[in-house]
Amino acid sequence: MKLYDVKLLTITCEILAQKNIIDILKKHEISGYTTYEVEGNGSRGLRGQGLQTEKNVKVEVIMREEKLSDVIEEISRTLFADFALVLYVSDIGVVRTEKF
Repeated sequence: MKLYDVKLLTITCEILAQKNIIDILKKHEISGYTTYEVEGNGSRGLRGQGLQTEKNVKVEVIMREEKLSDVIEEISRTLFADFALVLYVSDIGVVRTEKF
């Protein structure tokens, strides 16, 4: 079985930023992503256990490298100043490249 190299963009952010993230992905013609609620502790303290607006979400996007820089740049430029947000990229292999 052959694996094809793609990128996994992982964004952990406060739930209030989730719509902004998804809007940026759509703007860059990325329609596939997975989101789920998460909790954890970081520089802004323990998050994810209080009110709905204090929840954290993780957004995972498998994408081709060609779109990655533009997406990261826009997220960084438009959201870092206003939201608690952590973003990282991993190299992964997928079987069906037509999905991405």
